[in-house]
Formats: sequence, C-alpha cells, structure tokens
Amino acid sequence: MKIACVGGGPAGLYLSMLMKLRDPEHDVVVFERNENNSASGWGVTFGQGLLRRLYDQDPDSAREIEGAAFLWSDQVTHIHGQQLVAPGSKAYNITRRRLLDILANRALDLGVRVEYGHEIASVEELPEADVVIASDGVNSRIRQEAGNFQTHDVSGSNKYIWLGTDKVFEQFNFLFVPTESGWVWAHTYGIDSSSSTFIVECAPETWHGLGFAAMSTYEALPILEGIFKEHLSGYRLIGDLGDGTKARWLNFRTISNPRWHSGKVVLVGDSAHTAHFAIGMGTTLAIEDAIVLADSLHNHSNTELAFQSYEQQRKAEMLTTLTEARWSARWFENLSRYIDRRPQQFGALIHARRSPLIALLPPIVSYLLCAGANRMTFLDGVRHRVGPTVKMIYGRRKPTLSQWDAS
Repeated sequence: MKIACVGGGPAGLYLSMLMKLRDPEHDVVVFERNENNSASGWGVTFGQGLLRRLYDQDPDSAREIEGAAFLWSDQVTHIHGQQLVAPGSKAYNITRRRLLDILANRALDLGVRVEYGHEIASVEELPEADVVIASDGVNSRIRQEAGNFQTHDVSGSNKYIWLGTDKVFEQFNFLFVPTESGWVWAHTYGIDSSSSTFIVECAPETWHGLGFAAMSTYEALPILEGIFKEHLSGYRLIGDLGDGTKARWLNFRTISNPRWHSGKVVLVGDSAHTAHFAIGMGTTLAIEDAIVLADSLHNHSNTELAFQSYEQQRKAEMLTTLTEARWSARWFENLSRYIDRRPQQFGALIHARRSPLIALLPPIVSYLLCAGANRMTFLDGVRHRVGPTVKMIYGRRKPTLSQWDAS
C-alpha cells in the first residue's frame, strides 16, 4: 500500500511507524512543512493509559518517550492567597521537539521517508497514493479542499497565549491573579529539567482592558511577567515557539467533522477534532487515532471499510472526552460564576468542571454535591481498608449496617 501523510506531528509520524511495523512492504512518506530542527510549541501531556498503549504498539519508542518525560502527579490551584493541592494520578510531559525527534527517528529506522520543508497545499501535489492521511492540524489544508467533511469550527470567547518559562514547575498549577481589568490565569507544568509550559488565559474584556489587543507579543511579556511575578519568582516568560514564529493571542477553536473520510483521504488528530487544552488530551487523542487507523487499515483490505471502522470506533471512544473538554472550556469562560467562592469551594469546583451539572446548578449547590461525593468516596475507601479487620472481629459473618455505623 502507498501511504502519504501530510503533516509530521505526533499523529502522522506515529501512524507512519505503525504501518511499517505491521507490514514493512508498505510505501510510506510523511510531508512536513517545517524544517527538521524546528517544532512549534512547548510541551505535551499524556497519562499512564497512553504510555501502556505505546508499549503495546512499539516498546522501542515507548522506552525513549518515557525516559525523556517529566513526571508529575499533584495539581495545585493558587487562588485568593491560598494553595490547594489535589493529589492525582501520574502524568507525563515532554517537549514537543523531543517527542517529534523520537518518533521521526524511529520512523526513519523503519523505512519511512520523511520530507521536511515540503508543504503540501493540495492533494494534487502528492505523489500517487492509495491512502492520504490528513494529519496537518487544526488549519488542515487537505481537509479544506479534499472533500466534503462538513467541518464545524467554533471559536471560544476567552483569549489565550501559549508561552514557555525557564522556571520548572514540579506539579501542574492553576495560577489565578486579579488585575484592575479582571482575572488572569495560567495553566502551567514542567516539561523537562529546565522549562515549563505556561498558558495564559483571560476573558476578552480583561484582555482588552489590559491593552493586549494593541501590543506585540514581546510588549505583552513584561506585563504578564508582572502579573505573575509572585509565581515566576524572577524567571522569565518566553514567546518564541521554536519554529521561527512567536506566540500569539488566540481563541481556542473546537473543530469537529461529521465525516472523517472522503475518497482516499482520512483525517487524524487536530484535523479531525480538537479538545480544549484545559483537559490536556490533544496529543493522546491524536496518537490513539493513529493506533486505531493503523489497525483498521491492516485488518481491512478495502480502504473504505477500514475508514468506516476507524471513524466509528474513534467517535465512540472519544465522545466522553470531547464532551468533558467542551464543559471544561465553558467553565473557564464563565469563571465569574465561581471566582468569588471561598478557596476550598473554588478548588472543588475547578476539579469538577468537566460535569455539565456545574454549569446548570448554583455554585454552592454544586460544591455541596462535590463535598458529599468526596465524603462517600472517603468512607468507601475506609471501609475497604478496614474490611479485613472487620472480618477478623466478626468471623465469617458479614457486618450489618448498624455495625458499620458503630465503627
């Protein structure tokens, strides 16, 4: 099979690897518009679930990715002068450049051809191929001109800018800072031993009130460093993205497509769907796309059936995640509903933001429900831990409800 991947991001590179691993006779080429030594962005995040899948698919690249990753577990919310720590499961962060290097080198070793500095604007510019993978991101040109994907493109109201910093944040942090024009906040986490991702977000009214609309990126950086000086501790913010471009203020775009394939063209990653950065699942979803599509192409000799199988499976798998991403984005867009709550209440609400109930119920009711659910979880944990002791006390007879209450 002849396969052309347009876009050398995680989805395109990982898919090219997997196709060669499944059948070395496949002719696979990746076209990447950027040069080999450049990559836009800072760090990407993934969890233990994806790492296990990487080991299942290709242990060689998985070991390299795990070895290069920066590990954290706790999430810390800074609000109203307090720090609220929420223990979480392990998460891995890696610089985008390092991840792409690992995947590209592995792809090359397997016989994939990677053509850097080669921008593809149309399917007609590609060599003959049985399958064309549109892995060229949120602004996918292939998606725009190659078929009727019925794309929905919805922009969020908040403004954000994706920066870096040379301060290493050992945990994931939400930093909320009041200004004379409203609240500004950052999502920040370490990505290696010398840097962190630092995404700044605010309401459009705050963005205009602080004058960012009239500033260049480099004019905005000192202002932002001043806003977050307590958290940066003298370290700088960095606006260079690593590919010769500068970070810009944007509105997050939620991309969805009722159809993911047309003819021999199939969408993967951000060209097919986007998930708001507040849940940190973009790279995970893209790589999982690649895994399922590679399996479908390997298991179906008919590409149309393969595309249908891939699309149906991935849409079903991602439904919950994409729904949570939309509610999470909406939570931040309606921050004024929650920001004046007491710190403990605010902390509970930010960690429950993926639920649609949070947007529908009064914040105090949502908090009470969260607190009640947490108490039940705690009691379940206690009962699980003391179970063996109870069994020793009562022998084979199970304790009654009154005995649990007495304990």
